[in-house]
Amino acid sequence: MSDLPERKHPAHQVVFEQGNRSSIIFVTVCAAKRKPLLACEEIHQRLIQAWIKADHWFVGRYVIMPDHLHLFCAPRIRDHLSVQRWVTFWKSDVSKKWPRKEEHPIWQVDIWDRQLRSGESYSEKWAYTCRNPVRHGLVDKAEDWPFQGELNPLSWHD
Repeated sequence: MSDLPERKHPAHQVVFEQGNRSSIIFVTVCAAKRKPLLACEEIHQRLIQAWIKADHWFVGRYVIMPDHLHLFCAPRIRDHLSVQRWVTFWKSDVSKKWPRKEEHPIWQVDIWDRQLRSGESYSEKWAYTCRNPVRHGLVDKAEDWPFQGELNPLSWHD
């Protein structure tokens, strides 16, 4: 057992950019009080529209679960917003267009983000992430989960 205190909030790191090396960030965003609001086609489409509008970052692969979502993203422009500000922007956009106002608030305030260190960790992290619906008993095979996809291929360059 560790003597360190349990972390209540994520520690957000600045994106570390090194020459032409890829900067891919793994992000987890949760619904407020983990309410199962997200896994439906209408919200799936609203998220895609918001990610396209929030153009400082490319969204790569993603999985939308009922009460949280995971996505991989990479900077789209040189002087990009921080991941936290970018997520705040698209969460706000989705919230303003939310079809059922009585479900507000939609999102937890904070997010979890982690910069990946290698192409291998990107593919390993995706292999684990895309099996999330299977582990939660929502589908038998990961490819059967309808609320996942890839908006932009994010390639790894060491």
